[in-house]
Amino acid sequence: MSLSKFFAVGACAGLVIFSASGADSSRKSKLNVLEGPAKAQIDSYAQIEVPNGYVFYDGKTTRAMMKRSGEPVSGREVGLISPTNDEFSVFFEFDDVGYVKDDEKDKLNADKLLASIKRGNEAANKERIRNGNSPLEIVGWEQPPKYDETTHNLEWAIRATSEGRPILNYNTRLLGRKGVMEVVLVVEPDKLDSTLPTFRGLLANYSFQTGQTYAEYRKGDKVAKFGLAALVVGATAVGAAKLGLFAWLAVVFKKAFKLVIVAVVAVIAAFKKLLAKIFGGRREAHLVDS
Repeated sequence: MSLSKFFAVGACAGLVIFSASGADSSRKSKLNVLEGPAKAQIDSYAQIEVPNGYVFYDGKTTRAMMKRSGEPVSGREVGLISPTNDEFSVFFEFDDVGYVKDDEKDKLNADKLLASIKRGNEAANKERIRNGNSPLEIVGWEQPPKYDETTHNLEWAIRATSEGRPILNYNTRLLGRKGVMEVVLVVEPDKLDSTLPTFRGLLANYSFQTGQTYAEYRKGDKVAKFGLAALVVGATAVGAAKLGLFAWLAVVFKKAFKLVIVAVVAVIAAFKKLLAKIFGGRREAHLVDS
């Protein structure tokens, strides 16, 4: 079986996600994996219930995997949750920008936001081409921005293509008192509809720590200098300052093709080689067809 079958496109890339259920205890310790059912602490900001059949990687482990795979890290990575036998993952980053006011909740003009993203992507494509990468085409909304004023969650999804390959970027922003938890669902585009109920079920068991919920805002708290629209077009994304407000799309999608989700039961031999290569320093290990 070729490992290429396990490539999944999405927004949170460069991560090599390993199911721990076939590894020995020393590997588990090195990976710092929490197996469900359990409650995982997402740094000092939040917690989430990890169901049976899922694993959670803390921020340190997530950053280590990204670094070992040669990918840049923002330093804001705080966790990753994934089922052990399915092809999706949920990636968490926290941006301590402060309290984001939701007074734009009725002013999220999807057409204008998409036009802004496309304009920014044109500039980003020039940067991509200069770096020897393929340009991206923004196809449109898979889901226009939608804000839930009860949960204070903002969701949207963008479809794009690169070299004829579909890319799906499904984003959720969980607003808190001190900042925003950025959540990215990484899944193959044709599996989004069947995955969304499970993804939303996971987030239903997410909560900010006491004192950090959106409702606990107090006068004098730090307030973000932007609103909901800026979250959609990427004002808080890594690299925005260097590449321009919208160039984060290029960074995000560039890494998307490098995401490999490994099902241990199906490719246990390849999994061991990957662990040796990523965490054991054995550079001679190679990915091969099993």
